[in-house]
Amino acid sequence: MRYIADNDLHIHSQLSLCSGDPEQNPQAILEYGIQNGFKTICLTDHMWDARVPGASGWYQQQPYEHIAKALPLPQADGIRFLFGCETDLDKHLTVGVSPELMEQLDFIIIPTTHLHMGGFTLDGSEDAAQRAKLWAERFDAVLDMDLPFRKIGIAHLTCPLIYRDHYVEVLKLIPVSEYHRLFAKAAKKGVGIELNFSSLNLTGEEKEQNLLPYLIAKEEGCKFYFGSDAHHPAGLRTAKQNFENIIDLLGLEEEDKFEFLLS
Repeated sequence: MRYIADNDLHIHSQLSLCSGDPEQNPQAILEYGIQNGFKTICLTDHMWDARVPGASGWYQQQPYEHIAKALPLPQADGIRFLFGCETDLDKHLTVGVSPELMEQLDFIIIPTTHLHMGGFTLDGSEDAAQRAKLWAERFDAVLDMDLPFRKIGIAHLTCPLIYRDHYVEVLKLIPVSEYHRLFAKAAKKGVGIELNFSSLNLTGEEKEQNLLPYLIAKEEGCKFYFGSDAHHPAGLRTAKQNFENIIDLLGLEEEDKFEFLLS
């Protein structure tokens, strides 16, 4: 059975500093979920737990107490509106959520590819080859952690934040054998692999390099969820179309769905 696009587990509200859009509020996000027939959506504003040392200046403004201003979330019949966060992984391989808070949150997104934060997630002078190495090392480090993988998602593994206009070059430098090794490990851990790349206008080499990791992840038995990563209403308007296109491009079936969504 074809994968049913009934989830979006990566959505920001106005509380994320990179949004600040009053129209991107919990009620509008719930309406988006209802209109698109989703069964599960999750609010995942950027957050660094104040109990974990090492927050950047940007993250110091976004502790749990900040994102909790969204609570209680509005609810509606037939849809789960969950409360989670998108945290980060610093250059010392520290995740910005304490074990205590991980138990409280419904879902935690850990992006391993936020390589645009010079001085925080990397030094900032790394070239494409070094970033390709970091891509693997950071993903590997998260998989080696003692985490509740049943409710952990690894976000946007093919996003331009890896190296802006040169991100495709970085992806090309990651050996196929490394993709297989890491995704086999991810499958065993049971972590969710996020699908949120903008598929509708991809062509040529960029399309090939965006699809390759996820095709390998599928082959190795990984499970997937969708994330619009929307910060504004415009990001929500095309999300369902993008999800449906990704399903076709990857040939996803219901058996490929992240188990978190089936509980």
